[in-house]
Amino acid sequence: MIKKRSHQVVVMSNEDGLDYSNLLERQFNELIGNKKIQYDEAQFAVLTHLQDLLDNLIKNLHYQRYSAWAKLLRPEPEKCQSLYIFGDVGRGKSMLMALFYEACPFAAKRRVHFNTFMEEVHQFIHQCRQHKHPDAIFALAKNIRESVWLLCFDEFHVTDIADAMILGRLFQKLFELGVVVVITSNRHPNDLYQGGLQREQFLFFITVLHSSAKIVELVAKIDYRLAFQAQSDNYYFPLDGQEAAFIESRINSLIAPSLLKPVVLENLGRQIYIPFAYQNLAMISFDELCGQPLGGGDYLLLAQRFNILILRKIPKMTAEKRNEAKRFVTLIDVLYEHKIKLICSAEVVAQDLYIEGDGVFEFRRTVSRLLEMQSAAYFN
Repeated sequence: MIKKRSHQVVVMSNEDGLDYSNLLERQFNELIGNKKIQYDEAQFAVLTHLQDLLDNLIKNLHYQRYSAWAKLLRPEPEKCQSLYIFGDVGRGKSMLMALFYEACPFAAKRRVHFNTFMEEVHQFIHQCRQHKHPDAIFALAKNIRESVWLLCFDEFHVTDIADAMILGRLFQKLFELGVVVVITSNRHPNDLYQGGLQREQFLFFITVLHSSAKIVELVAKIDYRLAFQAQSDNYYFPLDGQEAAFIESRINSLIAPSLLKPVVLENLGRQIYIPFAYQNLAMISFDELCGQPLGGGDYLLLAQRFNILILRKIPKMTAEKRNEAKRFVTLIDVLYEHKIKLICSAEVVAQDLYIEGDGVFEFRRTVSRLLEMQSAAYFN
């Protein structure tokens, strides 16, 4: 029996006739009834915050549709408060975000992985500077507001100083323009960009976030990704004499090896060389993909072009390999977000790939995702 919310909710319906009151709870119950998830009290607690925001968004949506005269006769609804949800890896944050996002009954919304968003931010700012725009950040915020009212970020984390310097002013402008933001992250806002260069300049962003967003922790105890049994043979270790045979057998199960040919992808003037590719399959080494100065935009292009990736010879990374580890985190985020099937060979088990150095905390999410991506449920 699912617990009922303790406070009254105004029954609302959209022009499509759907009742949106307690909608997320009903959808949550349906997933439980269909045995797609199990009831988790901590998830349900966060769900109520998302439902509150959904209720308020719809109230504001209805109010905006009234004529100027009708607005004079009605009280203006409370301003929507953004939401920042944090918690450990695999606790269901993205699942709850997806329920909320799909329930929002308007087109002016966008759900985007944070890495992808920041790639777009840097490209926009670069173009503004080329055209000598006096305030690229404000121009960007206005550009975003013209297309979206609701902006949802998955896997929010900050490791790059260029990102850290931009976020405070950008989010301040977005909030001032009325953009509502929902964020999921593994870290409390106060713990973002720990140990980063010039972190004192990043503190402004944390202040902006606290002033405009409700901070909610998802305290579920179970990493649900670990519930997946790694039954498919998609991750081979160690890098011994049998690694080549493993790769050959996996290729043979998918295509004829003789079909593999080099492919070159173009991204913003850069060339990404893929040594072996055929149709929707690509094979490349860790060093070629993560040992080079590539970023989220490059990996996104890869994910859009192929849906099966064979990644060979992933090393055990030390603190000196923090840049490679960071790129690997970004790569796995992009592949996971786009449901790309991943076949790997590695020096050690996923849990031991990177256990000391900058970004170890963020790498826990990568391990969790790698474990799920090995499962038959994910690969099929």
